[in-house]
Amino acid sequence: MVWTAAILFALNGTVSKVALGSGISTVELTQVRSVGAAVGFALVLAVLRPRSLRVRLRELPFLAVFGVTGVAFVQWLYFVAIDRLPVGIALLIQYLAPLLVALFARYAMHEPVRRRIWGALALALVGLALIVEPWSEELALDGLGLLAALAAAAAYAVYILLAERGVRGRDPFSLSLYGFLFAGLFWLVVHPVWRFPADLVGERTSLLGNLGGHHAPLWLLLAFVVAVGTMLTFSLIVSALQHVSATRVGIVAMLEPVVAALIAWLWLAEALGPAQLLGGGVVLAGIVFAQTAR
Repeated sequence: MVWTAAILFALNGTVSKVALGSGISTVELTQVRSVGAAVGFALVLAVLRPRSLRVRLRELPFLAVFGVTGVAFVQWLYFVAIDRLPVGIALLIQYLAPLLVALFARYAMHEPVRRRIWGALALALVGLALIVEPWSEELALDGLGLLAALAAAAAYAVYILLAERGVRGRDPFSLSLYGFLFAGLFWLVVHPVWRFPADLVGERTSLLGNLGGHHAPLWLLLAFVVAVGTMLTFSLIVSALQHVSATRVGIVAMLEPVVAALIAWLWLAEALGPAQLLGGGVVLAGIVFAQTAR
């Protein structure tokens, strides 16, 4: 489930980049993801599992924190980071989250963490560094972008930890519903619906790169972002936490930037250098290493 989610997240990144090329802002795209996913989960559960929609009053504070911190902030902070940093650098910093999860499990919760997990983390981070090449002389890092990326890593770690706790008392789909519901409410307050550029939704936009000669309506791209890139992917991640630990989920999810680089090469014609190809292999080795730590 985590492998599938990582691949779909990577594909969703390129689709989101195409959508952003149409003129919609990062805040508006995040708002569409949150509100659209909340409505979609509500409709599905109302038909298939209406009892799971019930929520106790004492659950609301946890669900609100999960939705705003673990869902809304992860997306928004990442968009701020990629607006000021190269996407690869932002991803590298955000994927410090598994290390934060492992450190929290070891030193705050006093849970045993196998040495092999630390080795897998090290391999994954080295591989990500090779992919984004942060030592490049052309690299100029923005201070606010770095802070946003670090905050995104912290928010992602909080999301994983809260989701791991949340699935103990609630099924993954209703947990995702209420997470996106509170995230959507947050974004509706920050960016009222009447400010959304509804006139752009029906326009056609170029698919960019190798598919630049083809066009698709923005509403179709947004539908993919909501249904596949958000509802399906987040459900897979939360469901996976019922079977594997948060630390391992975070490590396996590092497959995302590797696949994202491959998709960007095939779709957007973004070339991969030898160091990036080597880095992809190292990340995959780290993932396999983590899987053998059971």
